[in-house]
This record gives sequence, C-alpha cells and structure tokens, in this order.
Amino acid sequence: MEEPPPPPTSAIPNARTRSYWRWSKQDFFPEPSFQSFTTYRAALASACPRLRDRLLSRSSDNNELNVLPQASENPMRRCLTAWDLTWLAFGSVVGSGIFVITGQEARTDAGPAIVLSYAISGFSALLSALCYTEFAVDVPVAGGSFSFLRIELGDFIAFLAAGNILLEAVVGAAGLGRSWSSYFASMIKNDPDFFRIRVNSFQEGFNMLDPIAVVVLFIANGVAMSSTRNTSILNSLSSIVTTLVIVFIIVVGFVHGKASNLTPFFPMGMKGVFNAAAVVYWSYTGFDMVATMAEETKNPARDIPIGLVGSMSMITVIYCLMALALVSMVNYTQIDVDAAYSVAFVQIGMKWAKYLVSICALKGMTTSLLVGSMGQARYMTQIARSHMIPPFFALVHPKTGTPVNATLVITLLSSIVGLFSSLDVLSNVFSISTLFIFMLMAVALLVRRYYLRQKTSQEDLMRVLGCLFVIIASSAVGTALWNANKLGWIGYTVAAVVWLIGTLAMSFLPKQRTPKVWGVPLVPWLPSLSIATNLFLIGSLEPDAFWRFFLCTAFMLLYYIFVGVHATYDVEHQNSQDFKDVKPTDEPNHAPFVT
Repeated sequence: MEEPPPPPTSAIPNARTRSYWRWSKQDFFPEPSFQSFTTYRAALASACPRLRDRLLSRSSDNNELNVLPQASENPMRRCLTAWDLTWLAFGSVVGSGIFVITGQEARTDAGPAIVLSYAISGFSALLSALCYTEFAVDVPVAGGSFSFLRIELGDFIAFLAAGNILLEAVVGAAGLGRSWSSYFASMIKNDPDFFRIRVNSFQEGFNMLDPIAVVVLFIANGVAMSSTRNTSILNSLSSIVTTLVIVFIIVVGFVHGKASNLTPFFPMGMKGVFNAAAVVYWSYTGFDMVATMAEETKNPARDIPIGLVGSMSMITVIYCLMALALVSMVNYTQIDVDAAYSVAFVQIGMKWAKYLVSICALKGMTTSLLVGSMGQARYMTQIARSHMIPPFFALVHPKTGTPVNATLVITLLSSIVGLFSSLDVLSNVFSISTLFIFMLMAVALLVRRYYLRQKTSQEDLMRVLGCLFVIIASSAVGTALWNANKLGWIGYTVAAVVWLIGTLAMSFLPKQRTPKVWGVPLVPWLPSLSIATNLFLIGSLEPDAFWRFFLCTAFMLLYYIFVGVHATYDVEHQNSQDFKDVKPTDEPNHAPFVT
C-alpha cells in the first residue's frame, strides 16, 4: 500500500498568496505564548504542568504524514527511486573515513583483525538500518528519526535526539569542509594549511581561518538547495566513479598482498578488535540521512528497503575488502596512520596511485557534504513543522521544492564553525549521539510492535517495559564489565544469558501491530541485538564523548524549558479559547498551526 502524497499547495491556506521570503515575528514565533511579555510570563508560570504534558504526549502516523507537512506551505517533490536512494546512501556514508580511520585502527588497536572490526560495526549499522527502514516505509516523512521517536517515545525524547542530530550535523559538515580544504591544499603544495589565514590574536585552535572550507560548504549546500533530483544525479555519477576507484584499490591490494602480513591476526586480542569497531563505526554513519528523504521517494514501500538495506550491505562488504587489501599489502606495524593507502601504494612501487586515493577521498567528502546537507535540512524542516524550533525553517520553496530556509541556516552555522575551528577542536566534539539515537530507534521499534495506545492492556504494557528494562540493563552491565575487565567470561556470560532471557520473554508477548508493508524480520531478536551492540559500542568510547553529550544535552534542556515546551504545547492545544487554562490531561488537538 503506497502512502498518500503530501497535501497539494492548493490545500494549504495562503500558500499561493504569501511570499516565501518573509521575516516577521509571526513567522518565527506565531504561538500564543510568545505574543507578548505577559503571555510568555504566564507560560513560564505553567512550565511544570506543560512539561508533564509534553513528557506524556506522543504524536501519530497521521499527524506526521498529513498534518505537519502543511506548515511547509508547499510540498516536497516525489522524485527519488531505489537507484537514487542506494547511491545517496553510498555517497553519504563512503567519505574520507575509510581512508583515514582504517590505517589508524589497524596500527594501534586491531592489526589485521581490522577486517573483523569493520564486519562487527557493519552488522550493527545494518541492524539500525533495518529499524530505520521499517519506520521510513510506514511513515515516509522528512523527519527521519525525529518523527519516528516522536511517535513512539514522545516529544521530549525526540527533542533530545533532534538537538544532538543537528549539533552533529553542523559540526560534521564543518569538519568535512576543513578536511576538504586540507586534502586539496596537500595535493597542491603538500601543506594542509596552505590556503588558511593565520590570525595571531585569536586563541590557538581557532586562529587558522579557512575560507576554502566556507566556499566548499556554500557550493555543496547551494547545489542541494537548488534541486533534489539534480543533486541525486550528480551524487550517483560521482559515487559510481568512486566505486571504480575502490575496486581498483581492492584488486591491487590482493594482487600485491602477502599472507605473511596477516599473522599474527589478533595482535591486540579481541578487546582491540572491539575497540577498533567502536571507532570505525563512524565510517558507517550517514545512512540515516537517507531516511529523511522518504517524503521525496516515489514508492517508499519498494524503494526504501532496497535503497537503505541494499546500500548498507554493499558498503559493509566494500569496507571489509578494503581493510583486507590494506593489511595484505603492508604489515600492520608499518602502516602510516596519517595516509595509510597512499603510503601503501608507494611501498609497493605505485607512487602515482596515491594521487588517485587523494582524489577519491576528496570526492567522497564532496558527496558526503551534498547528501549531508540534504538530510540535515530535512531534519530541521520536520522539527520546525512541530514548532520545536521556529516554523520559519519549515517552509519549502515553491519553485525548487526544497527547504531553502533550513538549508541556509545550516550552511551559515557550519560555515562559521568551519571558518574558525581547527580539525583537532572539531574531532573532540564527536559524541555518543549517533549510537544513542540508533539505540533509541531499536527501542522505538519494539515499542511500536508491542504497544498500541487504547488497545494494549496495562498488564501487557508493564510486561513490555519489564522486558525492555532487562534487555537494556543487561546490555549496559555487560558493556561495563567488558570495559572494566572484571569477572572475565563469567560476567560476560551471565550478562548475555540475562539479555537472552529478556528477549525470549518479549518474544512470547502478543504483538499489537504488524508493519503496513515491510518489516524488520526476527522481532524482537534483531532490534534487541541492535540495542546491545549500540550500547556496547557506546561503552567503548572515550570519557570526553560522554562529557560533551551531557553538556550539550543540558543546554538543549534549557532551550526546551524556555521555548520548545511552550511552542509545542500551544500547537497541540490551539483550539482552546484560553490557552492558559488548558489542563495537561486534555486530549491534544493535532490540527495544523498555519502561520
């Protein structure tokens, strides 16, 4: 069954008569709570009951599909096929990470077993991709994980996820822009800072201005803003070229490979393999951006499973083969951690091939920027449709069919960060956000299958929550024991058995919902395994990642308490004549809040 298309422009009040470029206060804060200082003060006085309302509130498939898109005033265009989605996922995921991280982790953590690290991370990413696929087929909207979590886990959890996604998107785009500049400068004059401008009066780490990074970000985002279809075609062509270069690297690696370089296969043991798996996982991130393009997919039920699951399976195989080619060509102790593949080609007498690797990495970063800018803007669009951020950013341009306002603000933010911040500073900002959201997506899928409002009994609900608690707790305890290196295999076995019991118990509970078209197989086993693997990878990260996560979450909570909770509360309860007197237990109204 194909999902209904977005509402036509003619169905949206004032969509044809109002100019797209408008800047009034009403376009940014149309909610009753922000009409005057008096109404805002009254809203703050009711912050506690409103926060309780938001914590308990959940959206619905219909609200995300048919109501919220009206805030954009113009529909996005359904122009993407399975072919487009496959190459969009490839372009988003296969950036410079595989060329940089592989050598680093093979040398310091895993040795030749880096192949297994990529297989483990790829399996975990594939499990997450399966969860995303079921949601994107059932609810093909631009919001991706934000919309999916809002439906199953509520507004508050969705807001925390959305805030971390947008932060990672801005920092990630800025980092890609700086990396692009470094690679390009190294090719021109073997100096990554060749095009940067030093300002001695600025603090170290922020004193190397990078205008090339800004130019690259504006060009990539400008292309993404102009047309979804044209961006997809450009990405497909460049990704096919990348694939040919990767095939060349793999073939040459196997031809010049030596079996002796693969021994010892586990020089740092299994702990090194898993530590490397947590790091190389970042080479797989980006596929979630493709889920945000479901609203622009011609046939979501057919195209999304092929595009997402197919591309992630292909990428996992490619990464494992590339890693195997590297450790076959060069002994892991002799791998250059800064330019593994380029130096490896020099060592086997193919000096010219290092330029091919650099061009491939440069192109990979370019497509990652293109697809990333598309996905980031669509995340922001759906978040703005819900009024968690100003609805001005939800508007879709009538000519391009793309969210121009959302793309522009992300471009400006990432350009400012990229202009001033060094790669060292940006690398320290990476966090547990992506793995945390992937874990939440698996939890949300289990909730979707086993809990249905107004149908599931209180007794069954408590059983579902109990099973989820056992699955999450056992996964967390097992991860903690592994990292603390305590109790050995006895502790790991006990944690695994408890996880098995929790998952088995859930498998006997009655399912309340079946997928509309396509569903994750082996539920609850695969989503439960996704929870375990993501928590395990989270536990392998450095403490700095957790501090960054908690600090950023604290700032997000302040914004939510002072702005987000009141805007979304007003939208849900807009039909009340006196919004201040609405009780938090009232049934929310999901009618569109047209600005």
